[in-house]
Amino acid sequence: MTGRHKVAGALLLSLIFFAPHAFAEKIKKSNLPKSYTSKLAPAEITESDRTFIELREAARKNDVFRAQQLASNLLNYPYDDYVAYFRIKPQLFDAAGGARADTSADTQVAGFLKQYEGAALADRMRNDWLLVLGKRKDWANFDSEYAKFVLDDDTQVKCYALQSKLAQGDNPTKLAIDARAVLINPSYFGSACQELVPALVAAGGMTPSEAKAVGRAASEMGFDSMARRLGGEDPIADIVKAAKSDPAKAFKDFSQNASRYSKENQAVAWGVIGQFLAKKLDSNADDAYRLQQALGYNELLSTESQEWKVRAGLRAKDWALVKNAIDGMNPAVRSRDPAWTYWYGRALKAEGQDAKARESYELIADQYHFYGQLAREELGKSNHAPSRTRASEQDIDAMESRKGFIRGERLYAMNLRFEGNREWNWELRNMTDRQLLAAAEYAKRIGLYDRVVNTADRTKQEHDFSLRYPTPYRDELSPIARQIDLNLAWAYGLIRQESRFIMNASSSVGASGLMQVMPNTAKYVAKKIGMTNYTNDKLSDTNTNLTLGSNYLNMVLTDLDGSWVLASAAYNAGPSRSKAWREKLNSPTEGAIFAETIPFNETRTYVKNVLSNANYYSSVMQGQAQSLKQRLGVISPKAATQSELP
Repeated sequence: MTGRHKVAGALLLSLIFFAPHAFAEKIKKSNLPKSYTSKLAPAEITESDRTFIELREAARKNDVFRAQQLASNLLNYPYDDYVAYFRIKPQLFDAAGGARADTSADTQVAGFLKQYEGAALADRMRNDWLLVLGKRKDWANFDSEYAKFVLDDDTQVKCYALQSKLAQGDNPTKLAIDARAVLINPSYFGSACQELVPALVAAGGMTPSEAKAVGRAASEMGFDSMARRLGGEDPIADIVKAAKSDPAKAFKDFSQNASRYSKENQAVAWGVIGQFLAKKLDSNADDAYRLQQALGYNELLSTESQEWKVRAGLRAKDWALVKNAIDGMNPAVRSRDPAWTYWYGRALKAEGQDAKARESYELIADQYHFYGQLAREELGKSNHAPSRTRASEQDIDAMESRKGFIRGERLYAMNLRFEGNREWNWELRNMTDRQLLAAAEYAKRIGLYDRVVNTADRTKQEHDFSLRYPTPYRDELSPIARQIDLNLAWAYGLIRQESRFIMNASSSVGASGLMQVMPNTAKYVAKKIGMTNYTNDKLSDTNTNLTLGSNYLNMVLTDLDGSWVLASAAYNAGPSRSKAWREKLNSPTEGAIFAETIPFNETRTYVKNVLSNANYYSSVMQGQAQSLKQRLGVISPKAATQSELP
């Protein structure tokens, strides 16, 4: 997202996606133009549709009265399951989103689950219902419904499931081990997980120190009340607060006062201080973590402290610390991100354990992401797009009648993207690779490019990277890139990450279009390139958006000395931040380490994805292997200078 100087939250897309399909005359695929995107004329959004959209909003707010009122006006609406769901759901939760414990909606929920069993929305209703049953501690019904919950992707539900097992006499020590795999991110804990931890302590499965560690993780993220409910009063609470506010001062002060604390509390305090120093790219982070490592208690560090311990070691080129940090990780944390498998291999290699390093690389070398590519290069293998598997026309045609796709397209037409994705993704369950490729090709032919990428990304053995890395709008983008000598693969890699090729995508901060250009940035670039009579309403025009976004990308590349890593970071977080992060380097640093140690979560993920995308786009476009390491390059420290770029 160009020059928006914000990276505090995830990108939220607000999209209007018009695709009539089953509700308007079918457009034959053979007649589709090259970059076809179907559109539903505004007149085809009916009054009933608008009422349905209002109903959805009432359900989101858990407004029982309004939801009942609106639902009564949609008795013959074709999406009867959604009408019923939006009517029932507000009865299960209060205005703050907490589950209600009363039984007034039980019969309605049971009827809904029976009538729509097997549908995507039934699984959503079951998720909601499990939260209610858990709130009631109705473990018999909870266990019965939990066994039928297909997605099983709700942290609170998982915590209730562990509570149920504990209430029924399961081994509390084993349950505590299972809990560590669930209690990763306090943002998703809710009341269920806050009840689970003290219950495990009372049952003897979790120690008070372990509970305080879970609470400390919440405190590090600003959830102080939650922290106390999870682990009680923390003896290093003041140090956590000081580290968040001024980690350099906290490091200095604790260096003088550490002896006042127990060995355990010294260790976890150094871990917290190390985390916040590392996020400031302060070189003392390595020292803080070394002190923690010498004391031990790795298992009591939060997920953030465990991960930033690795990054602090990378930034300092302290391979012993990198290895020790990954060895001491919670297994659930270590396994969820291939970064740690790759960097563990690098640490082993630095120790001269080449054979074991290769074993680590092999674990992810068949995966098509940033670290999979780097692992293949470490193994001496080429990075190229795999051989193409094409879906048959018969398989593609079969996708046209898939219920989830038909429903999804209509929901997109009403700007109900969350629901549309649910229907589409539910239809993808249990598909073979060939069927997934057929579904991706079908999405391409009806202009749903984000579904093209999402669907093709799921294949395991048979692939079509022309679908994973599609190039819509090439007739518009190619001449723009050629005119300013901008690498086309990089531009596509960025667009794939920014908007998934949805022209009318917009973010919560006002960025819009294929290249997610901010209005102020657009005005700046338009003036610089002599685009006369520019106004921000023109950002919705494909050619204008691509012109402004491409020129800005080229400007930040020039401003940051031709580094794709720095320029990609600048496009997301602003040039001044990219320069500040570079300035804090102590010595020339490989691009992969720089990318992994970017302090902002969104920007760090963004840069890795953009450059991984660009490498595969190059492979698809040129038909030959590409080196991601070469693309990442080496970044040398340089004093930050003021940039006039927004």
